[in-house]
Amino acid sequence: MAMIAFAAVTVPLLLLGLLLAMERVERPLNAADVGKGIEGFFDSARPDEVETFVQQGMPAALERYRRRLRRTPPGKHRAA
Repeated sequence: MAMIAFAAVTVPLLLLGLLLAMERVERPLNAADVGKGIEGFFDSARPDEVETFVQQGMPAALERYRRRLRRTPPGKHRAA
C-alpha cells in the first residue's frame, strides 16, 4: 500500500519536472523562429508597422505585425 501511495505522489511530480525541462528546451527554439517572422514582416508590413519599426525597434514592430495577422478574418489569406 505504501508503494502505491509513493508512486501516486512521485509520478505526477516527475511529469511536472519533465514539462518544466521541456519548456526550457523549447524557449530558445521559439526564439530562433523569429527569423521567419522578420522575413514575413519585411515582405508585407504596412506603413504604420514600418513606422513602429523605425521609432520603437524590431520587437515592437513584430508584435504589432503579429497582432494584425491574428485579427485577419478566416477567409482572407495571410502573408507567407
